[in-house]
Amino acid sequence: MGPDAFFTIFQQTLQLLVILVSLLLLPVLGVGLIISMFQAATQINEMTLTFVPKILVLFLTLLLAGPWISQVMVTFSNNLFLQIPGMMG
Repeated sequence: MGPDAFFTIFQQTLQLLVILVSLLLLPVLGVGLIISMFQAATQINEMTLTFVPKILVLFLTLLLAGPWISQVMVTFSNNLFLQIPGMMG
């Protein structure tokens, strides 16, 4: 396995990681922004007001996107394992 193959796999892994993490992080950031604007408008400074909705949105996102995320990860892993014999020779 040469450096080119290693860096290609590393690049593909990082791209997949960014896609999957952003899928989970963007809805949570959006809810956090909305709650922060609500807190600024009403001057309510309660920490649980931001924490609980973010966790609920994260769990809802995982519930809805979880099967797709696991399928993408399994497909990527299978393709990686299938490439291993070609890299050794």
